[in-house]
This record gives sequence, structure tokens and C-alpha cells, in this order.
Amino acid sequence: MDKKKIIAIVGATGAQGGGLVRAILSDPDHEYQVRALTRDVNSDKSKELAKMGAEVVAADVDDMASLKKAFHGAYGAFCVTFFWDHFSPEKENSQAKAMAEAAKSEGVKHVIWSTLDDTRKLIPLDDDRMPTLQGKYKVPHFDAKGESNHYFTDLGLPVTLLNTVFYWENFIYFGQGPQKGPDGKLAISMPMGESKLPGIAAADIGKCALGIFKAGQKYMGKTVGICGEQLSIAQTAEAFSKVLGKEVIYNEVTPEAYRGFGFPGADDMGNMYQFKRDFEKEYCASRDVALSRELNPSLLSFNEWLVQNKNLLLKE
Repeated sequence: MDKKKIIAIVGATGAQGGGLVRAILSDPDHEYQVRALTRDVNSDKSKELAKMGAEVVAADVDDMASLKKAFHGAYGAFCVTFFWDHFSPEKENSQAKAMAEAAKSEGVKHVIWSTLDDTRKLIPLDDDRMPTLQGKYKVPHFDAKGESNHYFTDLGLPVTLLNTVFYWENFIYFGQGPQKGPDGKLAISMPMGESKLPGIAAADIGKCALGIFKAGQKYMGKTVGICGEQLSIAQTAEAFSKVLGKEVIYNEVTPEAYRGFGFPGADDMGNMYQFKRDFEKEYCASRDVALSRELNPSLLSFNEWLVQNKNLLLKE
């Protein structure tokens, strides 16, 4: 019996990595074996992955030796960083570089790097429509990933650059969902104007990544942009209203107002929404719903995701 190919998954207890772990373990083809990388093998989430059948190994994206050890013997690697852990573009860069070098060192045959757009290609630093942050970024959590792509491509790795999108779980866990205003009405407050916001269920990112691995060489050396659906915030609020049975309105705010909301990263997020609003055509065109469904036939629409998560959303 052929030994299954190992996929080493960075951030295995997070949204994207966890989605890929579950996608592989529930795949009827049983083509791959999961090696789940985590900083703490004794955490509840890590123990849960081990119970599901994953090989759970200790690794830290800030520790090259641990990455090399975790990537050793792996066919594939799913690489991701979590900006909101530290808010540091420099840390994102160093972590991406370490993952790329570890993958090269260990001869990984297919790498997926979960990345985002470098917004400065469309809105340069001297464009004052949007404030420059941290000295040299427009949208730090986007730009740092986008500028890190070269660590993977410069080494000639067999890499797929996976451009992800807003995941709908942000409506549940990241404070982006409907909130009660002073008038008692539920509202989604975003500076998106009438532009569409591409989104996806977090689990579908993992399922699309599995589809990329299963396609073999087809997407190596390519950039793939995934998306479940593209809806304006007014359409999003309408869908919320129907599924929740409560009126949800779109409270359109300005990017300036959003940047002033005061939560950690509000300026970064305000710039991000402004970028998606002002460059709707380019951003939406780079995320392909049809291709995402080809990679992942069970891709959820926003309405399907809402129905599945109705109880969690009603707790908000």
C-alpha cells in the first residue's frame, strides 16, 4: 500500500489551517496525511486535531529549525501568517522568509502561500487619498503579505500564491457583524459605499487549498484568487435580515470615521475597506467564484453560510 503524501500545515489550529486539516481528514480519496504544526501541542485545539487523526507537531514560524524539522519528508506545505497576533509587517516578512527557506531546504514538492494584495501597486504611498501607516504601508496586513511573495518565488519553489478574501466568520468572531445602534436597530457599519465585498466561509479556504494540492502541477507557479460570493454590504444586510428574521441595515460610514473607531487595527481595517471600495473592479476581478467552485464543489454561498451559522449569529 502506497504511503500517503504528507501535507504540513502551518496555523493548523487557526481558521485557514484548521479548515485544510478538516478538508484533508474528511476527504473520501484519503490521498494525504495531515501534519498539523502548532506552537502548543498540549492545547485543547491541538488535542482535538490529534483525536481526528492528524499528526500534531510542535513548530514556530519564528524558529527556522523547528520549521525545517516539521517540513522534513512532507510532500506539501500550507504556509500562512497571522498579522493580528503582533500587528508587525516586519514580523510577517521574517516569518514568510523562514517558511520559504525551510520549504526549499527540505525539498517540499508543492507550497501554498496564503497571501493578499500589495495595495501600494494601485495606491502608492504618495497618494494622499489614504493615509500611509507605519511609515511605508497603505494596508499593512495586506501589503506585508503581498511583498513577501517574492521570498517564495525567488527561491524557485513550486508555489501557488493563494489570494484569500474576507471570511464571513469575521461577522461572528471579529466584531464585524450586526451591532445594535442607539436607535436599537441592528446595523453593519462599513465604509464600502455600493462596492461589492468578496467573501468566503473560512472552511472553504481549506477546501480550495486541498483542491489546489490535488490538481498537482496545474496551479504551481500561479496566483489563484478564491471567493464564495461577491455582495455589496446592502445585499449582505438584506441576507442577514431574511435569515435572522430581524431587520439589519447597512450603516455606511466614511473610511475616516472607520479609522477613528479606536479598536486595535482600526486604521489598517479602514484603509483596507477603502481600498476594496475604490478598487472594486480590480479586486473583485482577481477573485474567481467559478474557479473556487471547481476547486471545491461544496463551496458555500453567503446565504448557505448564514443558515448554517444562524444560532451563532443570533448570540451576537
